[in-house]
Amino acid sequence: MRFINPKTDYAFKKIFGSEQSHDILISFLNAILYDGKPVIQDLEILNPYLAPKIRGVKQTYLDVKATLDNETTVIIEMQVLNIEGFEKRILYNAAKAYSNQLGVGQDYSLLNPVIALTITDFVMFPEINQLISRFILKEKDFLIDYPIYDIELVFVELPKFEKDVKDLETLADKWLYFLKCARQLAIVPESMNLVPEISQAFAIANEINLTPEQIEDMEMQEMFIHDQRNVIKKAINQGLAEGKAQGLAEGKAEGKAEGKAEGKAEGKAEGLLEGKLEMARQLLDVLDDLAISRASGLSVEEVARLRS
Repeated sequence: MRFINPKTDYAFKKIFGSEQSHDILISFLNAILYDGKPVIQDLEILNPYLAPKIRGVKQTYLDVKATLDNETTVIIEMQVLNIEGFEKRILYNAAKAYSNQLGVGQDYSLLNPVIALTITDFVMFPEINQLISRFILKEKDFLIDYPIYDIELVFVELPKFEKDVKDLETLADKWLYFLKCARQLAIVPESMNLVPEISQAFAIANEINLTPEQIEDMEMQEMFIHDQRNVIKKAINQGLAEGKAQGLAEGKAEGKAEGKAEGKAEGKAEGLLEGKLEMARQLLDVLDDLAISRASGLSVEEVARLRS
């Protein structure tokens, strides 16, 4: 057997956001948000997967949204590229989902909680030595919780998950192993196959159940992600090298130590910008301006200028 990579957003959406993913999503959310306890008994997937194609991505939803049985809205997103502005986008989407619940003149008491669950394929918080991080509003000096827990940001950093299949203990362990390692597996591990929802997720991810066109599109996205990681890495390295050289020259000429730091910072910024511009250029014939903005970190206006 061969499985599609659940870490690509389209595969993630197909596995966790399809019409047949109801029980899968309940199990996954209970595992990640509630330590495997059956807190969530039911939910409604708000934007079901509609078998998108990469070339027709303009009409595609890339995240999974669901309303739980307690009226909480959960936004689930898989993010593989650490693009600039990503942290702000998460907060914006959570705040937007919260505020959009009310119509004109409706009472604030009608607002229901929003949880933004983000799984990243990169380390987002190197200073935090834990796999799952949860953020809520607190008083700045005394760290007292805000009285209302209506917006919560939850992050899962996959690189911090290092367990082997023989070490999987909890339901969360098994789901995270599925996300991180399914692509490399040839068979479903016995301990995971015993969980009906995970077994069903493997069945959806099995390439034998996909059309050749769907498989090709999934592989194209994996290639795109790999290429963009290299573009960003090259731009950063080039920016650092140029910034260091410029900073050393200016620092030596002016006799100022800050010349190094300024040159390095400017070079890095220029390298990052060039990396984002190059990514956007490669996507002009594939995505619309909003999707390119989300992928590259450029503003919609900057993308529109590139297109014109």
